[in-house]
Amino acid sequence: MNRSNLKLVFNLLYKLFKGILSIVVYVMEFLFNLLKQGIEKISNRLRFSITFKLTLSYVFIFILISLITSTLALVGFSYYIADSSYHNYVWVLGIILLISNVLGLFLIVFIGSKTSKKLLSPIDTMTKMVKEISINALDKRLDVRGSKDELKDLAITFNETLNRLQESVEKQNQFVSDASHELRTPISVIQGYANLLDRWGKEDKEVLEESLEAIKSESENMKNLVENLLFLARGDKHTQKINKEEFPLNKLIEEILTETKLIDDSHIIRNEQNENIIVNADKNLIKEALRIFLDNSIKYTPSGGTIRLNSYKKNNKAIITIEDTGMGISQEHLPHIFDRFYRTDKSRTRESGGTGLGLSIAKWIIDNHMGTITVNSKVNIGTKVTVELPLI
Repeated sequence: MNRSNLKLVFNLLYKLFKGILSIVVYVMEFLFNLLKQGIEKISNRLRFSITFKLTLSYVFIFILISLITSTLALVGFSYYIADSSYHNYVWVLGIILLISNVLGLFLIVFIGSKTSKKLLSPIDTMTKMVKEISINALDKRLDVRGSKDELKDLAITFNETLNRLQESVEKQNQFVSDASHELRTPISVIQGYANLLDRWGKEDKEVLEESLEAIKSESENMKNLVENLLFLARGDKHTQKINKEEFPLNKLIEEILTETKLIDDSHIIRNEQNENIIVNADKNLIKEALRIFLDNSIKYTPSGGTIRLNSYKKNNKAIITIEDTGMGISQEHLPHIFDRFYRTDKSRTRESGGTGLGLSIAKWIIDNHMGTITVNSKVNIGTKVTVELPLI
């Protein structure tokens, strides 16, 4: 056989081998997809553990690779051995490959299941810990010690979520407790005066007038408290409406000053700066927040003291300041003045009719206008509240 014929035969054999290999690969892909679909159907109907699924994946991958490599080895061995006397070695090789693949399959099942269980053991620990967590046991946390991996990141994220949830629940419980305490006092007062009316009020006009005045006063306190509670509840649920519109801030300041001077003649109310500024905000809410700051200044500034309300523009922000010459706030209490129901002097606050919610409402209003509040205060010198609102 000359060289050209040998080359032709070699090309034909090469194409034949290539075609057979393509057919084998196609058959393997078809079988693998068929097997995969069958596994998915079974998995959808039956509940397998992740360990089982991982081990099964290892087995399928091993079988697929073993079939491809063994087929290639046998076809290649048969192609290069032309002598028929050596064909028995092909069978020997096939048996060796079959035995080694079966042994490898058992090793894959054993090692794969052990490895999968070890890798997924933190999930079992996390599951047991999560089952122990309840609304009354929010102090438990997942163990985040060990190597840095995705499960550790998940545990850290879960712990952070629990921290926020526990903080929220504690605040809610404290809020309910404080609200109950606040409502209990006026109810007790009203009940006491109602009993007094029942005993003596029908005959004693002085007792009648005193009781009616006290009941009216405590009813008004209860009404204000309930309205404040509803406002904060709507704020927490994000249902409190904010109707923003453009309006001149200086006109609002003038309006507040006029109203304050009408209802308070025991203090010196001054306005030294009131620039013409257009803001985009809820006029009623901003007015309510400023009224809260002014009311606090009036309550805690002795008669004859000075209260200043000013506004000006700076760095594309509207600056509003409320400054008084009152008793001031100690540095110990200053970080907590916006907490709900927080009081620096409970007895004085009760006498002045406060509920401990006003500053919380004011802060909510300013925060939801993307503004900031800064409070500077010194005991027996005075307090200065600075409100910053972004301009259009």
